[in-house]
Parts: sequence; C-alpha cells; structure tokens
Amino acid sequence: MLLAELEIFHSRTNAPTRRVALGYTYLPIQKGSGNGAVLLAGIVARFIPNIDEDFYDDYKKLLYQLQRGERISQPRLRHRFQEDKIGLARTVHQLREFEGKYRFIFELNEAAAEQNILAAAYSISQFAYKDRPAVVNLMLKAVKWRGEVGTDFISYLLSRHDKFVADLGHESSESWALQVLGISSRNPDDEEVKKQFRKLLRSTHPDTGDDDIKVDVAKRIQELTEARRILLR
Repeated sequence: MLLAELEIFHSRTNAPTRRVALGYTYLPIQKGSGNGAVLLAGIVARFIPNIDEDFYDDYKKLLYQLQRGERISQPRLRHRFQEDKIGLARTVHQLREFEGKYRFIFELNEAAAEQNILAAAYSISQFAYKDRPAVVNLMLKAVKWRGEVGTDFISYLLSRHDKFVADLGHESSESWALQVLGISSRNPDDEEVKKQFRKLLRSTHPDTGDDDIKVDVAKRIQELTEARRILLR
C-alpha cells in the first residue's frame, strides 16, 4: 500500500545546468508528522551522506527559511529550483507498507544527491505553517542519521529521545549517551563503548521479583541500549 510519494524532475548528469523541480506529491500529514514527513526525512537520511559536508549548514538554513516561508535565493547547493519540467529527467521516491511494515523505495538513477534532498526541502512549502516546524524537526533529525534507512531509522526518527535529551539539560544526544554509559572520553572508540555497555548491562539485572524494580530495570536497559546505538552509529 502506498503511504507517501514524491516525484522529482531534475537535470541529467551530463547537462550543462543544474536544475530541480517538483512533480506529483502525496505527502499526508497528521499533527505535524505522518507518512509524508517520514518519507521526506527518509530521503534526507538516504542521500545527505553523499553530498559535500560544506553544504550541510546551507541545507539546514534552507530548511528553516522554508519553514518560515521566506523568499529563497537561488541557486542552493549549486542547483536552481524551478517550476518548468520540460527536458528534465524524472525520479520517484515512495514510502510503502508491506505486511504491516514500512519500507522506503528510493529510485536510484541520474538524480544527484543534492537534487534529491533539495526536492525534499522544497516540498515543505506545500504544508500549512502550523505543520512545518514538526516536519523540519524530523528532517533535521534525519541529517544526523548514518546507516541503512529502514525500520531502525523509522524507530529513531519517531522516538521522543531528543526531547528527553533536551529536558535533561544535555546539548546533544551524544553527551547524554556518554553520561548514561559513564564514559568520560568525548570520542570513545567502538570497543570502549561496547565494553562499558556490557559491564553496565551485567550489573543492571536485579536479584528480586519486585515488579516496580523490574520496570526500573527495563527502563535502564532501554537507556543503555539507546546510548550504545547513538555512540556506535
């Protein structure tokens, strides 16, 4: 079943100009989130690792400008956004449901990584102003993701973890994770993270049948697991 779809028109690899335009969009939104926002965030997570890191700040700035409805200067990320689709190639990305599970279907052809994430960004203008902040927050969260864009990504995307991090007074997910695992080094290697996780996990299991303690232990294990995931990604 189709849950969301984004059609992109773009200049070809050997074209002398760099262009991008939007085609058909099916981006359902519910309370600022929903399948449309998940698809856009998935496009960002899938393609942003392939762009020059020097473009990251400009891309984040573009997201905020589109959220506020500002006039967008062109080009951005060396590509010009336009309405005309004549002579441009076509790429389609979808979010579908198969047997109760979400699946991203990314069409990989001539579209450059910049063209894909720019199209996702310009789609923000189609949403009501009240819905844009939540959509942009998901897309900014997707910028940080490194890994396969699948079920783990969706769990990460829709979790409330970042809100908890802010509520606890941490400047980032990484600083929260370091504290949870009791690691003093700001840049621990993977082996140190895994070793500390195993050590704390062994000491977490209780020797009691108290249900309240079991709930606290389950929460602690969840925090340790999330902290490990953040530092290893």
